[in-house]
Amino acid sequence: MAENKIIHGDCITALRGLADHSVDLVFADPPYNLQLSGDLSRPDQTHVDAVKDAWDQFDSFAAYDEFTKLWLTEARRVLKPDGTIWVIGSYHNIFRVGAILQDLDYWILNDVVWRKTNPMPNFRGRRFTNAHETLIWAARSQKSRHVFNYEAMKALNDDVQMRSDWELPICTGSERLKEADGKKAHPTQKPENLLARVILASTRRDDVILDPFFGTGTTGAVAKKLNRQFIGIEQDATYVDIARRRIAAVTPIDSKDLLETQPRRALPKIPFGSLIERGLLTPGDRLFDSRKRFSAQVRADGSLVAKDKQSGSIHVLGAKLQNLPSCNGWTFWHVEKAGKTMVIDELRNQIRAENETSTPH
Repeated sequence: MAENKIIHGDCITALRGLADHSVDLVFADPPYNLQLSGDLSRPDQTHVDAVKDAWDQFDSFAAYDEFTKLWLTEARRVLKPDGTIWVIGSYHNIFRVGAILQDLDYWILNDVVWRKTNPMPNFRGRRFTNAHETLIWAARSQKSRHVFNYEAMKALNDDVQMRSDWELPICTGSERLKEADGKKAHPTQKPENLLARVILASTRRDDVILDPFFGTGTTGAVAKKLNRQFIGIEQDATYVDIARRRIAAVTPIDSKDLLETQPRRALPKIPFGSLIERGLLTPGDRLFDSRKRFSAQVRADGSLVAKDKQSGSIHVLGAKLQNLPSCNGWTFWHVEKAGKTMVIDELRNQIRAENETSTPH
């Protein structure tokens, strides 16, 4: 398989040439089938550079649907069993794409709204300003165990869970590729920070990312920077040339530690009892939640007991006291050490750090 290369050719034909279950992620920015009629001008009578290229024009909705079904069928075939797909579109096409995704047994995980901080105004004043596009994120099937780098997205969002509405600017300034005459090289070039968020959220280092509508190579440029592999398919020779030169100038991030946050589930397991064995907690120590509504004492065997004699592990007792089905005791319980209140997860991290230091490399 041609990884980190661009295939110059028809999308459907090129997809059919790829091996089954060979890619981890598909990012697709397909034709939107904008159905534009006539020219659009600003109030000062200057011309709006809209998308009127032949590749975005279809004879009918039926023709667009058939094209969409063909490329999505091939994309699903080449995806690994646990792979996912992102498709971006506007109100012109995204609802049709979403229905076809479901018809083909993809399993939709999220629809993400990309809210543009600097959208093009609505010059005619007959509709709302179209200030967003929609991304559909779907797994290959309902049984897929898809990648989601939750901690990385939370870190990117100031340690708050990332929501499905993303506020990012459109591609402008020095990032916007231009031709020699100053015109935009591609009418729908996406911003690199949008692709970076998609890739960091749903892939791992060295994963293979397929973009069947490669354009000027945004997906490839970001994939290379983030140490992922890419396969691009593009039918326009001019775009292929621009993409090759653009990607050749990208320098990958060379340190694994700078690429992404390690998922918590991948960290070494540390039993709560280890905190007692290491002397970080002692039997009789009092634990409490962040608001000090609940408290419990540590037993010698690593369980907790509350004032009302309810007992259990840090997780079980935390859930009982809150009348909840489950609880992450590591982040629920706190302890006071040397006059400072800390979550007990900090003590667990101390053990992990000590273990890492004492392990030969």
